Amino acid sequence: MTKPEEILDQIEILFPDAQCELHHSTPFQLLIAVVLSAQTTDAAVNKVTPALFEKWPDAQSLQNADVKEVGETIRSIGLYPTKAKNIVGLSKKLMEEFDGEVPSTFKELQSLPGVGRKTANVVRSVAFDIPSFAVDTHVERVSKRLGLAKPEDDPLKVEEKLRRKLPSARWNQAHHDLIFFGRYFCTARNPKCAECPFAAFCRKDKLDALKAAQKKANSEKKLAAPKVKIETQQDDLA
Repeated sequence: MTKPEEILDQIEILFPDAQCELHHSTPFQLLIAVVLSAQTTDAAVNKVTPALFEKWPDAQSLQNADVKEVGETIRSIGLYPTKAKNIVGLSKKLMEEFDGEVPSTFKELQSLPGVGRKTANVVRSVAFDIPSFAVDTHVERVSKRLGLAKPEDDPLKVEEKLRRKLPSARWNQAHHDLIFFGRYFCTARNPKCAECPFAAFCRKDKLDALKAAQKKANSEKKLAAPKVKIETQQDDLA
């Protein structure tokens, strides 16, 4: 089995310039962009942030923005009404509690509206260069396919395993490495398996078989449910 660091070394040969692809000029703009990126691609976020940051470049300006106007500005991305509310709300909290500056601790970051563990990890890593390991859908998928995590692991468990298997000095770059590998090579659909340097030990086929079995079991469970309901009703009538 190839060691985790050897996997990173190989990925960095494929993607020597892996880095954060969300466009930003300040920690505040990074924070906003990461919040907006939930269940949306970085490319989609980068299409709306120029107009957003032109109108409201910092917490001081965004705190006073009309939520509906902000929503219209970011309308093309998913969940835009909730995201508009969150970024205006977090801007107000930044002004009220942090003098308009983005904090760097987990506790403080996660106290902001719309900020969860993944977002906090990205901000700590990219904005402050604090060793962190954000796990998004790409990192989770690649980690499981390459045997760095188990199929049943949730994002937090994946993060814990990656932090344990890799030296902290590599966490920040490893996050970008795994994202680039998952986004441009080991994609969810039609990955480049024939060209993959990890094909010898990749677990994709096993994971796909497991997902198919789980899907089948869930379908059978749903089909069986109405029969149980009818029988119960008949018992009640008797």
